[in-house]
Amino acid sequence: MSLETEVEALRKVPLFRGIDETKLRLLAFISDRMEYKAGERMCTQGEEGDSAFILLKGAANVIVNTPDGEKVVAQVKENSIVGEIAILCDVPRTATLIAASDMDVLTVSKDDFLKLLKEFPEMSLEVMRTLALRLERTTRDLAAARSDAAA
Repeated sequence: MSLETEVEALRKVPLFRGIDETKLRLLAFISDRMEYKAGERMCTQGEEGDSAFILLKGAANVIVNTPDGEKVVAQVKENSIVGEIAILCDVPRTATLIAASDMDVLTVSKDDFLKLLKEFPEMSLEVMRTLALRLERTTRDLAAARSDAAA
């Protein structure tokens, strides 16, 4: 995948919607391109988070450990970013990611991601929106699960 192709793919990620092409080129340049095969583990819940993943092609299952074993709680698809919580909050990975299909991914290191957020406040705002939406969805799902358990 060429730098131009990566920039075009980044343009489709909602988090980077308002970012100009020069900044997208910088992001593509400082990122590492990775390929994952279906079934391959990208990261593991509990490990230190040292990078975020930008999914350019394919999908990954988001899996969490529960008292009943591992459970798939979501699937992320191309044009998504995942793994940013661990690097923003200095907490261990909150979930395991396993490729659901063959994938092309850009990985952005913690230091580079934080530099981008400092330099481009509009990106910081989109990260907050993304995290807030995930929190709202998780809260709603938790309330529904509790309601089902009480019934």
